[in-house]
Order: sequence, then structure tokens, then C-alpha cells
Amino acid sequence: MIIRQAVLEGIRAGAITLAFRRWTRPTVKAGGTLLTAAGQLHIGAIRVVAAAAISAADATRAGYPSRQALIDDLNSRDTGEIYRIELGALTADPRVALRARASLDPHDLHELRERLRRLDDRAPAGPWTARVLRLIERHPGRRAGDLCREMGQEMLPFKANVRKLKALGLTESLEVGYRLSPRGTALLDTLGSAALS
Repeated sequence: MIIRQAVLEGIRAGAITLAFRRWTRPTVKAGGTLLTAAGQLHIGAIRVVAAAAISAADATRAGYPSRQALIDDLNSRDTGEIYRIELGALTADPRVALRARASLDPHDLHELRERLRRLDDRAPAGPWTARVLRLIERHPGRRAGDLCREMGQEMLPFKANVRKLKALGLTESLEVGYRLSPRGTALLDTLGSAALS
């Protein structure tokens, strides 16, 4: 579920508390959360509704100037059902605090190494986590297109891998490229030239 920045600001201000999407299947779940550019959004109830059941008040709560504008937006897709999504609080991205934790106790270190090992074990092309971390360490702020060529990998799979590292609090996205977080630097410092296994 992609949410535009202007809508995120409306959610933060409390003006937008609903979303409507036409989906073949939901991409968020009730009671779950969604990481957005503005933080972690808590998701409330989700249910299928008919277009006729959407009111003008619903459209306002979803940030639209009119019910018709919302219906027109929903009708821009011709497949799937209409879902009504209650939007909860927008809180700080938990990865931000995680990235800043540069002090790794033995438990943290063991857990991180285990998570990275599992990522490596599931990769069809073999271990990649240490290579990507060290590549970002050597080239902070370098374009993803340049980094993926150095890895011998296509852009989309490379970016997906970096997102997995970001979810562990090890990397940060910059305006261009990436850098290691304090947590990522601390992890590599503990490893020296050793492998992650």
C-alpha cells in the first residue's frame, strides 16, 4: 500500500483517518502496521464495501475533496473489490532507533549474525549479506546502479536485498545511495575480515 506524502501529512495531522483501495487482495492486514516515508502507520479494521456505501464524510476522512473524486480514483482500476481501511496512529519508524544502537551485546550480535546467515542460506546465488554491507561501507552515497553492477546483480534484486538489511537496522537510505548505520558499522567492526558465518 503506497501512500503519498501529502496524505501522510494529513494522517499525521489527524485530518485523514480512512483509506480506500481497489484490490484483488489486501496488501495490509487489520491490526498490523505499514512502514511509510513518514513513519510506522498502524492499520485498523479493513472490510470490503460497495461504492454506493461510501459517503461524502468517508471521502473527507480519506482526504478527498468530494465523494465523486474518491469514486473516480477508485474507478481508475477496473479489477478487484473496494476495501475500506481504518488508519490509526503514525508513529516513529522503529528502524530509526534500531539503526542508532551501535552497542551490540553478545545476544544482539548472535541474533544479527543468525538473521544474516538465514538470508544468505535462502539466496539462490549464494551468500550476499557481508558483501553488500562491505560494499556500502566502502562506497557510501554511491548510486544503487553503480553498486549493483559491482555486485554483478540486477538493480531490483539488489535494492530488495538492501531493504532487508535496512529492516535489520544495518543500513540507511540517502538522497543518493546508502550508508551503513552505526549498528551496521558496529557489526562489521566485530567481524573484522571474518565471514558472517
